Amino acid sequence: MKKGLVIIPTYNESENIERIIKIVLSASRQLDVLVIDDNSPDHTGDIVEKIAKYNRKVHLTRRPRKMGLGTAYVTGFRYALTNGYAYACEMDADFSHNPEDLPRFIELLDRHDLVLGSRYIHGVSVINWPMKRLLLSFGACLFARVVTGIPIKDLTSGFKCYSRKALEAVNWDEFKVDGYGFQILSVFCVYRAGLSIKEIPIIFVERREGESKMSRGIIWEAFWLVWKLRLWSLFGRKCI
Repeated sequence: MKKGLVIIPTYNESENIERIIKIVLSASRQLDVLVIDDNSPDHTGDIVEKIAKYNRKVHLTRRPRKMGLGTAYVTGFRYALTNGYAYACEMDADFSHNPEDLPRFIELLDRHDLVLGSRYIHGVSVINWPMKRLLLSFGACLFARVVTGIPIKDLTSGFKCYSRKALEAVNWDEFKVDGYGFQILSVFCVYRAGLSIKEIPIIFVERREGESKMSRGIIWEAFWLVWKLRLWSLFGRKCI
């Protein structure tokens, strides 16, 4: 049985973390969970530590401060590679990504190197977003696809599973972007490495508890990154 790792970055997710871990582990016997907590003031890390004491499939990495989504996933990918996992998945802690979808991702990893959960592959599959945010997200994905030339409709998706081959093909240590930018760059690098990417439909539901971590800085970082990737493509550069 191929072992997989689900990486869940957290900052103030005490309302969600115990339930999300339970459902992820029940979704497939193949899966372990790694929570990367950025010193949450609401003691998210303490909750995970208690769970990990009696469940060997749950792991915790504590970081000293809020360090961002991108570096959290890089930490998680390093952990997956070091500890011999066959694949690694990234998802949010807030139930905007349905952990019960994970078996669909895992099954497709037998034939693809990156399986990406898409909100926009069949129209729009987003629940509880205001129209302004929906238009911003959809427009950003369209803009990124046109400029970079990557044939993926949801380049900013944060629900993905990477094969070990895909993880090894990318120089994660050179990633200096966060949020949307991290998601776009990760797909770009896998695509430019000539690996197989499969986009599958998901339903994205706005978080049930807690507050969104989105900011204008993350949006502008992604905007300028997209143009940089366009230049890299024109000059034949595959990735970082």
